[in-house]
Amino acid sequence: MGFFYWHLPALHLQMAQFTDQTGFSLFIPDSPRRIISLVPSQTELLATLQLDQEVIGITKFCVHPGEWFRQKQRIGGTKTVNIPLVQSLAPDLILANKEENAKEQVAELRLSFPVWVSDVSNRAEALHMIKEVGNLTNRPQQAGVLVNEITLRFQELAKSPSSYNPLRVTYLIWQNPVMTIGGDTFVNDMIEICGWKNLFRNRDRYPVTSEEEIRALNPDLLLLSSEPFPFKESHLQSWQKSLPQTRILLVNGEYFSWYGSRMLEAPAYFARLLQQIENQP
Repeated sequence: MGFFYWHLPALHLQMAQFTDQTGFSLFIPDSPRRIISLVPSQTELLATLQLDQEVIGITKFCVHPGEWFRQKQRIGGTKTVNIPLVQSLAPDLILANKEENAKEQVAELRLSFPVWVSDVSNRAEALHMIKEVGNLTNRPQQAGVLVNEITLRFQELAKSPSSYNPLRVTYLIWQNPVMTIGGDTFVNDMIEICGWKNLFRNRDRYPVTSEEEIRALNPDLLLLSSEPFPFKESHLQSWQKSLPQTRILLVNGEYFSWYGSRMLEAPAYFARLLQQIENQP
């Protein structure tokens, strides 16, 4: 656990102490007015919490909401942050993520600014993150309402009869090399919420696999994600030739991997997906 002390010479702000999801303690001004987000799903969350005026910088991958993507200052990629540009913007809060952002860049930014780092590998941690971001940004009531609504919608999904079909699933995030998802990921948690069994759940993070290994595992369902690798119909056709007995679908990776306010829409997407699979011959 670490502590972060910082000063803004020209300002006299009331500070509050927080601990992020990595156990790092830091001081953040009440009602931060200059926020930079380094995490696409958390950028969308900030928009849902109605922080348009406060958010001054986002990454080039923060595509939601579209208006912010077009109008907000972009400060590089999630792992290629333009640190001099961030310094020139003088944020009073930076939101980062343990997995999505480079550890070295987060450490460098912490020398000058308060950086709150999320660490999300399941729905419970995502809901905790949403509540904490609400507290950080003086939006606790809005965040609480959002968490309650997300919780209710996932509870409704669990009642769906189609969510009890325990299909054996492989979810691909990259084509060359072939990469899938392990059991300690947010995507795995979403797969299990759908009532499915991830065939790579006993591996960590994002293991490299192969067409031969997947063929030997013979999954009931192969999901080709839209991100980070943008699987297309041509990839589906190629995989179908290799796995003629497996049902293969292109899926929207945002609903499986974005752990901010996108979770509000995820249960309805999963319900449609489950219904589609159930209705296929």
